[in-house]
Parts: sequence; C-alpha cells; structure tokens
Amino acid sequence: MTSLVRAGVLSCVVLVAVVLQVAVFSMLSFEGVVPNLALVVVVGAALVRGPQFAAVLGFAAGLALDLVPPADHVAGRWALALVVVGYLAGRVRNDAGTSAAGALVAVAACSFVGTSVFALSGMLLHDPAIPVGEALHVIPVAVLYDVLVTPFVLPLALRLFRRLQPHQVAY
Repeated sequence: MTSLVRAGVLSCVVLVAVVLQVAVFSMLSFEGVVPNLALVVVVGAALVRGPQFAAVLGFAAGLALDLVPPADHVAGRWALALVVVGYLAGRVRNDAGTSAAGALVAVAACSFVGTSVFALSGMLLHDPAIPVGEALHVIPVAVLYDVLVTPFVLPLALRLFRRLQPHQVAY
C-alpha cells in the first residue's frame, strides 16, 4: 500500500470520526457533551503505531475538530489536547494494548487528560464559554461517554491501523 493511499485512508477515518461526532452524536449530547470519537481513534492509532504517529494523527483530528462548525472556541485547543493524548497513549501502548481492560483504562485516562487540556487551555485563553465549575462537571461526563463508545469504536480503529501497515505493528 503506497503512502498516498494510506494518507487518504487516514484522512477519511479522521473525517468520518469528526463528522459522526459533530453531526450524529450531537443529537445524543448530555449537558453539552458528546462522545469524542476522534479521541478514541487517536488512542487506537497510538496503541497500534506508537506515540509519534498518534501525535501527528491527533494534531490532524484535533485541528479538524477545531475548525468544523459549530466550533465556538479558539482554534488549536483540540489539536493540542489530541497531540498530548496521542503521545501519552503511545507511550503506554505495551501495557494498554495487550488487553481489553487495559485499552479501556487507556481511553478513560486519555479522555480525562484530553478534556482537561482542552478545558485548561480555555481557561488560560480566557474563554468565557468554560468557567472552572462547569469544566469540573463536564470532564467526568466526557470520560464516561468516551468509555461507553470505546467497545464500538476502538476495535474497528485497531483493526484498521493494523491493516494499514502490518509490518510496523507493535506487539
């Protein structure tokens, strides 16, 4: 598989995750929180391909989330959060990638970190949409929502990333 085809497939995966997150799952929002499918896809990439690949994919997915309407925040906040998520998940891939429970814990931890980075960056940038009290309430809801969609999204992402470049899969 050529690198151009791989890049196209990865772009489609990120695009589908972002569109589903923004268009479909927005109807299932709970207190303004929707499952972060892009985050789960980035964690899947990290568990299969490692921190560098996942950080780059996290940047692309985060930037897409930052720019797709109805984004109401400073662009770059989700990109930063998903770069951190991709890197951290890739660093623990040997521990988390070996079992379903480990992968679930990795998604929960990454969801907490990613949502916290997003919220903290909003506070540092004086984003009026996220007061501190609301951020403390939203983070646990986001983690729970991401964990609930993990059994449906993560296995597909893992399988896809393994097929894209099987010779670079970390076992």
